[in-house]
Amino acid sequence: MFSLGVPELLVILVIVLLIFGAKRLPEIGKAFGKSVKELKDATGGNKDEISTWIKEDTEESSASPGSSEAKKDFIQEKVQDIPGVKEAKEIKKTASKIKAASKFFLKK
Repeated sequence: MFSLGVPELLVILVIVLLIFGAKRLPEIGKAFGKSVKELKDATGGNKDEISTWIKEDTEESSASPGSSEAKKDFIQEKVQDIPGVKEAKEIKKTASKIKAASKFFLKK
């Protein structure tokens, strides 16, 4: 990949300054900061949900010793509730099909 160093960031800042002007720059920075904060909160929310599920699962398992199959079913059910899991599985299947096809065609 590429990395952004100090000179690159300065060039970007100068271009933004020329496009938007010095008066609008603080407003843009404030809006950008809010956007980043909302993005972090949105992505952190799933982590909190997952940790809650794990905590509930461990509490249930310690309270009533059940079979490992019941635990696996519970976990799989909770994982299916996470947004995007079904789509990710479909993408993974498609990628494996494409990989197998490319191996087949590259051998010939």
